[in-house]
Order: sequence, then structure tokens, then C-alpha cells
Amino acid sequence: PCPPDTASPRGHPLVASSPLTMRATAGRPEAQDHPPENGFTSLDNPAPRLLPHIDGSVLPSLGGFGKHQKQLVVLTWIPALFIGFSHFSDYFLLAQPNVTCVQPLTNETNWTVASPPVTVTGAAPALHFKGNNTGEGYGDGSGLLCACKQWKLELQTGLSQNVVTKWNLVCDSAWKVHTAKFSLLVGSIFGYLVMGVMADWFGRHPVLILSVLFVLVFGLSVAFSVNVTMFSTLRFFEGFCLAGLALSLYVLRIELCLPGWRFSMTMVASFLMVGGQLLMPGVAALCRNWPDRDDWQVLQIVIISPFVLMLPYVWIFPESLRWLLATKHYRRSKAMMLHIAKKNQVDTTTEPSGVLTELEQELHKQPQRTCIVKMMSTRNLWKNIVVLCVNSLTGYGIHHCFARSMMDPEAQPTALCHADYYTMAGIAVATCLALCPAVGLMGRRGGLLTFMIITALASLLQLGLLNFLRDTLNRKFSVAFSIIGMFSSHAVSILSIFFCAEITPTVIRGGGLGLVLASAGFGMLTAPIMELHNQKGYFLHHVIFACCTLLCIICLLLLPEPRGQPLPESLADGETFTRQTLLHPGEQHLLLAKTDRDYSRVHDTSFDSLKEDFTASYFSS
Repeated sequence: PCPPDTASPRGHPLVASSPLTMRATAGRPEAQDHPPENGFTSLDNPAPRLLPHIDGSVLPSLGGFGKHQKQLVVLTWIPALFIGFSHFSDYFLLAQPNVTCVQPLTNETNWTVASPPVTVTGAAPALHFKGNNTGEGYGDGSGLLCACKQWKLELQTGLSQNVVTKWNLVCDSAWKVHTAKFSLLVGSIFGYLVMGVMADWFGRHPVLILSVLFVLVFGLSVAFSVNVTMFSTLRFFEGFCLAGLALSLYVLRIELCLPGWRFSMTMVASFLMVGGQLLMPGVAALCRNWPDRDDWQVLQIVIISPFVLMLPYVWIFPESLRWLLATKHYRRSKAMMLHIAKKNQVDTTTEPSGVLTELEQELHKQPQRTCIVKMMSTRNLWKNIVVLCVNSLTGYGIHHCFARSMMDPEAQPTALCHADYYTMAGIAVATCLALCPAVGLMGRRGGLLTFMIITALASLLQLGLLNFLRDTLNRKFSVAFSIIGMFSSHAVSILSIFFCAEITPTVIRGGGLGLVLASAGFGMLTAPIMELHNQKGYFLHHVIFACCTLLCIICLLLLPEPRGQPLPESLADGETFTRQTLLHPGEQHLLLAKTDRDYSRVHDTSFDSLKEDFTASYFSS
């Protein structure tokens, strides 16, 4: 795991750091909930409150990032491997086979008939028409036409049979494959949006348990589909539940950690998800040539069955304490805080901070929930979330552009699949390894800005300068820029999601994170859309996302730096969590002190006296 952040934590967003700020915030209602940390209190705030300061007061009094929190974080890591299997299952369940014409048509058509069997390499052939005939002809894109009654489909992806070969989804039925790819991604987009709102309203734990149960139901039902329509429909609901599972685990992991541990714990989960991508070809190879069932059915059962291990989470995984305190579920919070203190071996009878004492005084209050819609009434928070949504959309969208440019259209199907798949997995591993030191040195905003600049440069160079190079050199530079662009765009996507989880308040963190993850899903959706249109408009697609990278670079400068800062809990906290000024606080206070002069005589001096003084001084000179 990455080392914890070393930046010093900031004060609370609403904490007054000087007497001037104290006077400005003394009359506001939120100043009563967030006292200053410099020891001074205003007349309206006689006693500082501790419960709103979860990172600064509550968790340290319960043992900090102790044994209890570490065990729960490990429990959030384990499903990341299984989620990685499901996210990359399309590469095997819906892989395009090699196509061989076994029995050509010999009827009264003027198709070009090939007497020996003809192998059509690459993806499934497209439908071609010749003259005014009504027969079906299939070509390999190089002018060779083959009119067939029977095709031989061979997979090169570890399985001997998948959905495409099971229901012969080639040629005029190839669009059904793209529909199946759409269904999982569209289901994930709706899942992120709906489950995010539910996680804020009902809690993280109910969403987690419901998602696990329905992932098992719909995921196993996919393996027993009788046609491609049933397969696509069930995959939609599988993607919906997988989205809720991934989102709830991400939020729980963030809310369990203190500021110094958030990024490193999140990156471990990212490594495990990439591990699922690397292990997926081996899992597919183990499911090959199963005696009683089709290979793809066995593979689907194998990647869904491990979620059974999450069923005990109903009893062993608690609700997020941070969410309970932020939504004022104080009665449930009391029992959980006592349990956490016992697990971390903290003696609550001699607890000096007074957190439990203050909690006893708040037990009569009713819970207050907040919906993501209230974000629109803020001034800064919604802008930050929109910027991160555009970043995640751009990162995943342009990632497909780089991946498409990297593929060699002249390569053999076997090499094309495995080489490109492992290249993308290796780039994902390198990205996770590079993010740890980069974020440690430059922070969240600096790292995100750096990787976005690299993405923009790689995209612009690939689009512009390569037109002036020779063909051989053009291909080499195109592959090089594609690898660099995939590396940086993947980093942008990971950091945008993590950035949103840190700056969004606890009361709406599920909904805010769901918006950014849904935007990432729209970016991933561009890949099957381009495949459905046979890559038509690919250049314009790349140009649009290249322009978006330039827009994102400008907008990123408006974001705050959350490294080492406590998580915002309420909408007021998130609203005041803004970009810091260029001057350090000490320099800013010194500048204010130097300009603090006595202007009382100016207000008491009339215009006539000022005119007389000026006239006298003028003539005396």
C-alpha cells in the first residue's frame, strides 16, 4: 500500500482562524456547530461542539484508524477482485470469433462463390450487397465476398463457445452483440444514479446488502438465458446491482479512514480490481470444454458465485458511523461508538474528550436526511461536482480513442485479442503504481492536472503532427502516443472519482459519487457505440474529446486541494470547501495588518474642510 499522506490537516471549513473571521461568522447559525480551533469562542458559541468534527474529535477518541477500521477496510477489498471479473467479462462472453465459410451458396445469384472454405479474419464480417440480388453476402473488408449457407465460428479468447457462437450473432445479427454490451453499461449508469441516492437516504449498509443479493440472483440467471434478448435484459439488471455494490463499498472505505489513509486504502482496492482483469483470461481458460454445459455459462457462474462470500456482511459489516452522525442518527451512533471503542480497546469510562457526554445530550434529536437535489442550492459545491463529472467522462471516453489507435488492424485475431488485452491490463497496473508517488508529491489537484495535461498533449500530437510523418514512422509514433494517452487518461479517471468522494459532503456523498461514476459510464459507452457504427466518425469522436481535455485543464484550477483535510460532513462544510488563495494564511493576515489604518478622521471630515486644507497647502507651496 501507498504511504499515508504527510500533509498537515487543515482546520474545519467553517473554523475561524483569526479574530476578524470570528467576528464575521459569529452571527451565522453554522458557526455554532463548528467552533474555532484556536481556543477563542464567541458570545453566541459558549461551548465548542465535538460531534460535527468526526475526523478531528470523534474517530481519535475511539482509537483512530484502529483494529476495527482496518478489518472493515480489508472486507471492502475482497469484493474488488470479483467486481473486476464481472467488469471485464464482456471480452470473453461477447468476443468476436474467426469466421470460415463452410458451404457456399450455388443458387442463381451473381455472388462471387469460393469453392474451398474461406476464412474471414478479424471481427465478424459485415453484410454486403451486390447488384439487385436479395441473397446474403459476407465480406472480410478487403473485397473478398463469400455467400454462405453455413459458417464455422472459432473463438481465440480462451473459450470454445460464447454468446456470439451460441446464437450465431454474426453478419446481419451482429448488432445484437453491441446491444448486449450496451445493456451492462446502461444498467451500471442507472445503478450508480439510483443506488447513490438510496445510499444517502437509507444508509450504506442496506444498499450493500441489497446489491449483493440481487447480483447473485440476476448474475446466476444470466447463465441460464435461452436467447440473446433474455441475456441482454438480465445483464442490464446485473450491471445495475454491480453498480450499487461498487459504489457502496467505495463510500464505506472512504468513510472508515482518517485523512492520512484514504488514498492508500483506495489504491489497494484499485490494484485488486486490476488483478481481476489480469486473472480473467486464466479463469476463462479453466472454463473451456466443460462436459455438461456451454463454456460461457460456466464462466458466468464462476465469476458470480464468489459473491456468496459477501452474504455474512449482513451481520459483520456495520453501518457507516460517519453517515449516522452526519444525518443525526444519534441513538444508533451511541451503540456503534461503544462497539468500536471496545474493538479498539479504548476505555470509554475515562474518555477525556467528552464526545460521548455530548452525544448523550443530543439523543432526543430526530434524524435529518438530505437528497442530492439540494446540491443545486449551493454556490460552489455543484460546480466542483460538474467539473469532476466532465473529467471522468473525458477520461473514459478518450481512453477508447487511444485503445482503438493502438490496435493493429493487420494483426492476426489471436495476437490482436491477447496482446491488446494484456497491454491494456499492464497499462492499468502501471497507472496505479505511478499514481501513488505522483499524488504524494503533487496532491490530488496537482496530480489530476498533470495527468490531464499529458492526456491532452498525447491526443493533440496524435491528431496533428502524425499527418506530416511517413507511414512507418507514423504507426510507431501512433502506438507510442496511444500507450501514453491510455496511461494518463486512466489516471485521470481514477483520480476524478476519488476527488469527488473527498470533496462531497457525507450527507450526499453517495449521490455525488454516483453522478461522477455515471459520467464515467457514459464515457465507456462510447466504445460499443463506435463499434456499432463500424468506427465511422472515429476521427471526429477523438477531436471532440481532445477539446474536452483542454476545457478540463482550465476547470481543474478551480478545484480545492483535499489532501490531508477532514471530509466535509454537511452541505455547509462542502460549500465552504473552496480553492485556497495563492497567499499563505500568515502572509494574508500580515497583508491585512499592514493595511489596517485609522480612517476615522475621513468619515468626520466634510468636503469643505478638505477643500480648504488643499487650497492652503497649494498656496503655501
